[in-house]
Amino acid sequence: MSRAGELVKGFRTRTVPRERTALAIWFWEIDRVLLSLIVALMAIGLVAVAAASPVAAIDRSTAQVAVNPLNYFYRQLIFVGLGLPIMLVISMLPRPQARRLATFFCVFFFVMLLFVPLLGSTVNGAKRWIDLPGFRFQPSEFLKPVYVVTLAWLLSLRGKDATLPVIPLTGVLTLLIAAVLMRQPDFGQTVIFLACWGCLLLLSGVPMRWIAALGGVGLAGLVAVYMFYENGRQRINDFLGIGVDQSAGPDQTDLAFRTITHGGFTGVGPGGGQHKFRLPEAHTDYIFSVIGEEFGLLACIAIALVYLAIVVRVLLRLLDEEDSFTILAAAGLTTQFGLQAIINMGVNAQIFPSKGMTLPFISYGGSSMLALCIGVGLLLAFTRRNPFMGRHTVVKWSGR
Repeated sequence: MSRAGELVKGFRTRTVPRERTALAIWFWEIDRVLLSLIVALMAIGLVAVAAASPVAAIDRSTAQVAVNPLNYFYRQLIFVGLGLPIMLVISMLPRPQARRLATFFCVFFFVMLLFVPLLGSTVNGAKRWIDLPGFRFQPSEFLKPVYVVTLAWLLSLRGKDATLPVIPLTGVLTLLIAAVLMRQPDFGQTVIFLACWGCLLLLSGVPMRWIAALGGVGLAGLVAVYMFYENGRQRINDFLGIGVDQSAGPDQTDLAFRTITHGGFTGVGPGGGQHKFRLPEAHTDYIFSVIGEEFGLLACIAIALVYLAIVVRVLLRLLDEEDSFTILAAAGLTTQFGLQAIINMGVNAQIFPSKGMTLPFISYGGSSMLALCIGVGLLLAFTRRNPFMGRHTVVKWSGR
């Protein structure tokens, strides 16, 4: 074999994978940077839950039963152990199968959401959970990612037939979900569903006058929430300090802000936090404040940058994407993910009123973890691509 032939053979050996198994194809097509960022968040979450678990254990201990200080860490470890394989399996699905799976689960969890008023159990004054023998789950958490994918599929049909009434259909579905959520009450989840719908409408090419009209309706809705929705009005008043009895002590957002700033830039050290024991739901809604106290504001900034990197990574991945459904689905899932992180961190930093929303992959919770793993699994499936496609230059010989 000539020297040139050896060089060509060596180049092909280094650049083209010899394996043709499904697992090898998945490995080369998956966005490994995005997957690494998600796994990093899971690892950070385990450390954070370990720091906040003693607080929840004390809150739930009684004179008869003492909860293990690391009980919630062990449970979170189980949730991660269940969620990570689910995420990887879903990410291996071809796009059509991933879309069909999401549509099926959208119908299923939408029906489950409708049954919450009948079968749901009340926790902390809200009826959001369905209790089944051996486990309890929150349908709205599981509905979020599959709802986004289903809406993306419906709106992508406009490109094939502009006469299809998909916009009214998605609007009716979204408003029905919002009405059920507001009855629970769950204003934070309602905001995310409505925001995802608005984002997908904007990306699908809906005229700007429609978007402006929907924005006006949204502002009117916020006013109506304050006027007629007791739970929402109370949270806003507490946040603004209107009608608050100062002698009653600080509210939840005040406690969260004091906790997150107590550690300074570097924190008081793992297990050294004291303000966290005054927080309600330190292992879920206010875990970001626990991180700030024990690991410092620099750690909080680093976590915020990880979330930003995930959002930017997906958007960069979509720059050369041509399929409208893929663009809508991936952008919608990223909007849902990023908005949930922003709301949680904003509440802990006293920027937003208390919402009762978890921090993605960091807060404790089985429903939250498994639902997020389903959503990211779908996101990884939709952003998969062959890294060798479109990278070869075609040389045309003149024949002379």
